[in-house]
Amino acid sequence: MEKKVLFGLCPYVTSQKVLAGKWSIYLLYLLQEGPVRFNELQRKMPEDITHTTLSRQLKTLEEEGLIIRHQYSQIPPKVEYSLSEIGMKFETVLEALGEWGNEYIDFVKNKNKMA
Repeated sequence: MEKKVLFGLCPYVTSQKVLAGKWSIYLLYLLQEGPVRFNELQRKMPEDITHTTLSRQLKTLEEEGLIIRHQYSQIPPKVEYSLSEIGMKFETVLEALGEWGNEYIDFVKNKNKMA
């Protein structure tokens, strides 16, 4: 039996595949305010993240077209990341996720009080 390939056809499967990285959504959240340098992104992460892991995640988001990597030709090298046009359109989704996340946090707190 052949499986359906839904990437590019179903908006939910497509979104899930594009945002599959552990830190994808959080990185998009951090880039909402404007361009951010690599080391600053690494410092803002809520957990320790290796240089390699962050680099790989940023490269994937860049390949998916959600962020733009801008490298300045100077010494020492300077690289900034920012949201692309399609990445900026994700901001409304981030707002909705933030609202839902806060509601879920309240739900968990209340659930634990009752236990």
